[in-house]
Amino acid sequence: MSRRGIVYGIISAAQKADRRSAAARAKAERESIRLLRQQERNLKNLGVALEKEKKMIYLENRLSEVNDLNEELAQKVYLLQNILQKGFENSTPLNFSKMKIKSDIPKYDPGDLLKPIPAPELDSFLPKPPKSVMNIFKSVRSKHEKAVEGAKIKFNKALEEHSDKENKRLAAIEEYKRNHQIKVDQIFNKTNEFNSAIDNFELDVRKGEPKALTHYFTLVLDRGEYPDDFPSDKKIAYIPESKQLVLEMDLPTIDAIPTIKSYKYLKSNDQIQEVPLPIKQIHSLYASIIPNIALRVLSEVFSSDEHKNVDTIVFNGCVNTINKATGKSIRPCLVTIRVNRDLFESLEIKYVEPSVCIKSLNATISRNPSELIPVRPILEFNMVDPRFIEEEDVLSTLDSRPNLMELSPKEFESLITNLFEKMGLETRQTVPSRDGGVDCVAFDPRPIFGGKVVIQAKRYKNTVGVSAVRDLFGTMQNEGASKGILVTTSGYGKASFEFATGKPIELLSGSNLLYLLSEYAKIEAKIIPPETWKDPEFDS
Repeated sequence: MSRRGIVYGIISAAQKADRRSAAARAKAERESIRLLRQQERNLKNLGVALEKEKKMIYLENRLSEVNDLNEELAQKVYLLQNILQKGFENSTPLNFSKMKIKSDIPKYDPGDLLKPIPAPELDSFLPKPPKSVMNIFKSVRSKHEKAVEGAKIKFNKALEEHSDKENKRLAAIEEYKRNHQIKVDQIFNKTNEFNSAIDNFELDVRKGEPKALTHYFTLVLDRGEYPDDFPSDKKIAYIPESKQLVLEMDLPTIDAIPTIKSYKYLKSNDQIQEVPLPIKQIHSLYASIIPNIALRVLSEVFSSDEHKNVDTIVFNGCVNTINKATGKSIRPCLVTIRVNRDLFESLEIKYVEPSVCIKSLNATISRNPSELIPVRPILEFNMVDPRFIEEEDVLSTLDSRPNLMELSPKEFESLITNLFEKMGLETRQTVPSRDGGVDCVAFDPRPIFGGKVVIQAKRYKNTVGVSAVRDLFGTMQNEGASKGILVTTSGYGKASFEFATGKPIELLSGSNLLYLLSEYAKIEAKIIPPETWKDPEFDS
């Protein structure tokens, strides 16, 4: 090959190499661009995925929030619908032993005072003896002997100081012992005083003391669980003559009923929407809780009364609220019931339908609780004011109040007649009672609710028998009366209340009579039977 051919070959090979190198670079650049674009797509996809996951997490959180709200709402409705069932958890008497406290005795710990102070030792004060070589010198021996004497003096002084410190330490221990014992005695005394009060409380409950029983049943009813927004106020009085417990309890207003049926999440506008509970269902749920509460209270009282102190319970359920028309405070009674133990305990209370059961017990319930339509209480709590129930005539000779048991029959008749005239009745006829009381036929002038009324008042020391109630009912039928009122200076037994149930008869005890005299006739009286008093013949 010629030189020119060789040159051309070399140039051609170089050009081919350049072209391959350029192609490789172009390919590398294209691959780099491809990878870069792929990375961008991956990042974009990752961002989309993250955003999607973020939205999903947010949606899950919102749905969880809605679930929590619905669960809370369902729990509240469940409690409202199961008020009676929750009361079965407190169907046992109070445990007085658990009320007592244990003495929290402080530990006896004088600490470092128990460590004796180490006594000084003579050797630690004595100087070192001179070396045997030096001991031959008299001056050295003399100097050492003086040092020993001085050391002994210091040692004796240290002994005195040690003795003084030890005496102070021992005195401090004795002081600590005295103070500790004082604290122990104080704690024991307080503990014994408190536990003794619990023992006395239990004894008074066994004996049926009115104050103890009202406190006992207050504790019984307070231990029960109700929804948080329910009122807890209650008033309790015990009438020993008739073994009757009168209880007035605050009921919740309709505001305690949820107005929301459920919650749901609207994804379109990211809002949690409240689904309202229909007004009809709100009113229905409110009406249902009233018999539940009443039956629960009756159940808790009777089941916790292990000594059978209570034969009869009068329950009034009232609402403290504001009259929307006048803006004034009102307290309408929405349910009232009187029931005796035998009748209530004959029920399988766990399986009853509350609204049906309470009507079978002759309760009176508001026909429209949501509108606060009141009912007339079987017995006003004010009529069993503890001032009249727990009569204590400590200074009877200085008590100027008239004693109803010492009035002449004519005076007693005038007193009772005057009382009911003050209460708005028109006395038509008064006839002597065969038992020294008052038999009065009166007229209630009120339209619709009024009519002829037979009133009988009996001065008794002991419980009035059921025969007196039967006699009153017979007189009512003979007179064509629409109502009968029996008043006594004592009380009534279970049989009397059973007979009067469902009949237009009111039984007023001695405490009720004292209240009515004070409230309407402005007469403060007392009831103290003389020792020679004898009741007429009556049955139990």
